[in-house]
Amino acid sequence: MGPIVPSFRFWMMEWLVKITGEKTLIISIGNGNPMIVTFQAMLEKLRNKRLVYVGDSLNRNQWVSLVCMLESSIHTHLKQVHFNGSLVTLKAIEYNATIDFYWAPLLVESNCDDAWHHRVKDRVLRVDSIEKHARFWEDADVLVFNSYLWWRLDLTVLWGSFESADAKYEQLGMLRTYELGLQTWADWLDTHVNRTKTRVFFVSMSPTHSRGEEWGKAEGENCYNETEPMPNAEYWGSESSPGMMRLVEAAIKKLNEKSGVKADLLNITQLSEYRKEAHPSIYRKHWDPLTKEQLENPSSYADCSHWCLPGVPDVWNHFLYVYLLYL
Repeated sequence: MGPIVPSFRFWMMEWLVKITGEKTLIISIGNGNPMIVTFQAMLEKLRNKRLVYVGDSLNRNQWVSLVCMLESSIHTHLKQVHFNGSLVTLKAIEYNATIDFYWAPLLVESNCDDAWHHRVKDRVLRVDSIEKHARFWEDADVLVFNSYLWWRLDLTVLWGSFESADAKYEQLGMLRTYELGLQTWADWLDTHVNRTKTRVFFVSMSPTHSRGEEWGKAEGENCYNETEPMPNAEYWGSESSPGMMRLVEAAIKKLNEKSGVKADLLNITQLSEYRKEAHPSIYRKHWDPLTKEQLENPSSYADCSHWCLPGVPDVWNHFLYVYLLYL
């Protein structure tokens, strides 16, 4: 069978749902040929397992995507959702499977670690401290990490504890700070991860579309009112840092070659770069009432970082499922 054209792909999806009565997804593999997967099959792969997404709101975006895809295939009386501080859990009782999200936007300890109150003016992190978070995911079978956007902010490194009067503060620059944070993350995995049980994934940076001038709009415009993907297959936005991506690739390579940890990069960056029309834009959660000035200029409050659902994070999870086939 050759590659499936879009019209046939959608027809096949509809046909499968009709004859199986199950929610279905189609993943393109190899030369474009399809692999048909039911969401029950995904749940079966997670039977007796714990999958934990760890990171920032983009990883929560991906967690919500997977929950939305799977929960409709779980009987209402056989699923539970629990909130415990930074940890939120979907429990599929019939499968003895848990799908968690844990809020740790910088992976290491910081003053932004409260899942509900993390909008602080001066962001400070302990780049060499991760145990505060890691104890919540230590027993996972599948770990899906991400951490990117928060490192592009103005961060201060704290050497010592937040309570110590002798603590020292230092500005090291984005790339060096990120490198140290990844080193702490990798060192923890090297020491604690069960190599016969746990699979580790790191999701590459999720692109933003805040600079419309990069695709032909006026300076100062962004994803607001966009309705089509990028027409340029070579597009790479200036807000996506190749230097940070190389640091992640190097950390994962070291984990695999020197530590024997099964770690993979879930590379979603380039395909997501094209989707300037796929953000919530002005249809976002507003934490504060909009001002008159904002209402007169909708692009000023458009969310061009997160993603609509259903949408782009669903594709990321399709990639993840292909890896899970080999658990």
